[in-house]
Amino acid sequence: MTNQSTIDKLIEMRLTSMADAFRNQLDEPKFKEIPFEDQFGMLVDIEYSNRKNNRLKRLIKNAGFDQPEACIMDINYTSGRKLNKELINRLATCGYISDHRNLFITGATGCGKTYMACAFGMEACKQYYNTKYVRLPDMLIDLEIARTEGNYRKVMAKYPILWF
Repeated sequence: MTNQSTIDKLIEMRLTSMADAFRNQLDEPKFKEIPFEDQFGMLVDIEYSNRKNNRLKRLIKNAGFDQPEACIMDINYTSGRKLNKELINRLATCGYISDHRNLFITGATGCGKTYMACAFGMEACKQYYNTKYVRLPDMLIDLEIARTEGNYRKVMAKYPILWF
């Protein structure tokens, strides 16, 4: 089997990152000194990392966050906001999701509820949970239509983890 046919088969199996890395290994003379097991391990690591990164990007895109740049680390904890940093950090672990619990964020207009919801949603995506950002009025309209059409369960199924 030639190297090109190996690369073609990797591409056909949709292992494109591994194919590119293998091509790079063939072009670099220093890889000839590295044992096969180590070279193969590098190829697998590259493909694995690429797939995880692509999955994360897809989860974030599909979530439809209003503020996809939101980050737990960037939350402003000034004294006037009365935010409990310990609680927020605990919630950022997403333990409430695996415990099948809900998270409600309340506050006055302009206090950062949307930002916090997006930040928690981003953390959920980073832990590879399917999420969906939706505004409450939009969800209530969807649910009302679903109730009248009799497909409530189907509509609820499209909201894996909600942020609103």
